[in-house]
Amino acid sequence: MPRKSTYPTSTDQSSLCLQYLRSCGGSARLFAIRFSLCVIQTLVNRKLVKVTNTGAGFFVELDEAK
Repeated sequence: MPRKSTYPTSTDQSSLCLQYLRSCGGSARLFAIRFSLCVIQTLVNRKLVKVTNTGAGFFVELDEAK
């Protein structure tokens, strides 16, 4: 029987990342986010956030089109 991991899963981290973005007003600069790119990619794949290039940098924004 496989052991249970003691490390946080990406699901836990993705919910924390969503909570962080909500507290920032829905968007934050990509370089300012201290979550791994794997977590951000998971959120993009699940269509919960989108990454946009504004010309002045990349922003991660909550995708409110639900």
